[in-house]
Amino acid sequence: MPIVITVTNQKGGVGKTTTAVNLAYYTAKAGKKTLLIDFDPQGNATSGLGIDKQSLEQAMVDVIMESTTLDQVTLQTAYKDFFLAPTVPNLANAEVELAQADRRFSRLKNAIDSSQANYDIIIIDSPPSLSLLTVNGLVASNYVLLPVQAEFYALEGLGQLLDAMKLVRKGMNPTLELLGVLPTMMDSRTTLSGQVHEEIKKHFPGKVFSEVIPRNIRLAEAPSHGLPIGAYDRFSKGARAYKAFTKEVLNRVSI
Repeated sequence: MPIVITVTNQKGGVGKTTTAVNLAYYTAKAGKKTLLIDFDPQGNATSGLGIDKQSLEQAMVDVIMESTTLDQVTLQTAYKDFFLAPTVPNLANAEVELAQADRRFSRLKNAIDSSQANYDIIIIDSPPSLSLLTVNGLVASNYVLLPVQAEFYALEGLGQLLDAMKLVRKGMNPTLELLGVLPTMMDSRTTLSGQVHEEIKKHFPGKVFSEVIPRNIRLAEAPSHGLPIGAYDRFSKGARAYKAFTKEVLNRVSI
């Protein structure tokens, strides 16, 4: 069975999709057969890998509505061992339809369990909300990865997400674990970044990754070129940080 990690934070703009895409890229570079599931209706992971959403005949919405399988929508990216299950904006509409459906919390888990592709690791890019889609990601996963921006309101609202994790553990996925907290958009020149970093470590003792992701213009530019940072500028600070962070992740999940 693959290791399944959901990347989530109900706050937008914290580097969630950037983290999902680049973690997937570097796990594939490490020789692990990797699937990135774009489960955010905004579809930024899909467009950030250079996929034209308008050209897709099938996507994750069809998987969740059970009209096709995960394997049938999955695309090989331009990189060895790196696969993408893309999304389109009408995934948001599917969430409304799912609200009264049978097995509405386990649709994603069932789709992953039915895959014949033998992935080593599956990374889910969740929407920035505590939605039905996010809960599907939590139910399907072994681990939660939490990117947290190094800014004043970083910890606000995280209590709700942690409560949701507890409910999922209690009712649907007792083995779900917090893999770790990743500080993002760190600016070493400011006192605030350092203070927030210390505050995050206080709230999540032993769970904060030692590698942090710096604020880096090359990281911001890469998605507009449809490239992960390692393909866009592998010598940039952002690329070096994500490569080191990926090693930490692989050590923590022991693969």
